[in-house]
Amino acid sequence: MEGLVTKNTGSWYIVRTENGDSIRCKIKGNFRLKGIRSTNPVSVGDLVDIELNPDQTAFITRIHERKNYIIRRSSNLSKESHIIAANIDYALLIVTVNTPPTSTTFIDRFLATAEAYRIPVCIVINKSDTFTEEDREYAEALRYLYTSIGYDCHCVSAITGEGFDFIDSFIANKITLLSGHSGVGKSTIIDRILPNAHVKIGAVSTSHHKGMHTTTFSEMYPLPQGGYIIDTPGIKGFGTIDFNPNEVAHFFPEIFEISQNCRFNNCTHRHEPSCAVLKALENHQISESRYTSYLSIIEDSSEGKYREAF
Repeated sequence: MEGLVTKNTGSWYIVRTENGDSIRCKIKGNFRLKGIRSTNPVSVGDLVDIELNPDQTAFITRIHERKNYIIRRSSNLSKESHIIAANIDYALLIVTVNTPPTSTTFIDRFLATAEAYRIPVCIVINKSDTFTEEDREYAEALRYLYTSIGYDCHCVSAITGEGFDFIDSFIANKITLLSGHSGVGKSTIIDRILPNAHVKIGAVSTSHHKGMHTTTFSEMYPLPQGGYIIDTPGIKGFGTIDFNPNEVAHFFPEIFEISQNCRFNNCTHRHEPSCAVLKALENHQISESRYTSYLSIIEDSSEGKYREAF
C-alpha cells in the first residue's frame, strides 16, 4: 500500500493512504539513502510503501524517489545531514527583524540550499504590526534587496492579517514548506490560513529575544483548496552540506550572472585578477551581506564543518 508521510514524531511516522486513512508506522530494516548520511532517513513529504500489521500499525518498507528535498547539516553530528522535508513545490521562509531577529546569513544559506534543489522560495517578513520606524526601514531594505535578486518578498502581520492577500494563490494545490527560526510566527501563520488546525503557538524569550520551540516534529496539514502546508520545528542555525566550493556561486543568482564576465572559468571570486564579481562588489552591484554569505558557505564546504548562522 502506498501513502504520504504527513508527520514525524521521532519514533513513529504518520502515513496517509490513498483512501484517507492515517496509519502509525515504523521503519522496517536499515534505511540508508544513496549518497546521503541522514539523521532521519524518512521525511515528511515522502511517498512510501507500507506493510500493514494485524494491530493496524505498519512498517515503511520503501521510500519512493524524491523530486527534491530541503536539507541542512545536523548541528549535533557534523557529518550527518537532517532532511527538513521532501517533495516540495514551494517554500515560505518566515523571517523577522525584531523578535527574534533573522540574520541575512541565515536567509542566504536557506536560499542557496533551495536553489541547489530547485525549490522556489518566497521570503515572508512577519510581525509588521510590531515594527518601529527603524524596523520598518530595515524590513523595506531587506525586501528591496531580495526582490532585486528575483525572490518574492512580502511584509506581513500574522496577527492582524496585513499583507496576507498574496498567500492563497501561492499555496493552492501545492505542497508548501514553512521554515524559519523558532518564534518567527510559523504557527500563527498556519492558524490564520487554517483556523481549525489548532497549531500550538509559543512565545519569544524576553531575555534572549529568541523563539522557544513549540513545534517539535514536522507535520503536514491538508488545505481545503488542495495541497498541503508543512510546519517544521524552528531552526537555530542553518549549516550547509555537500556543496562543491566551485559551484556555490551557481546558487547565488546575481553572483552567477555577473561571474560570466570573469576572466577565468574557475574563478572563486575571492582573489583572482579581472574578477567581475569583485568589481561588482566594489561598485555596490552585489550586496556585501550576500557576498559574505557566499564566502561563509565556501568555508563550510572547504572545511567540512558545521557553522551556525543565526
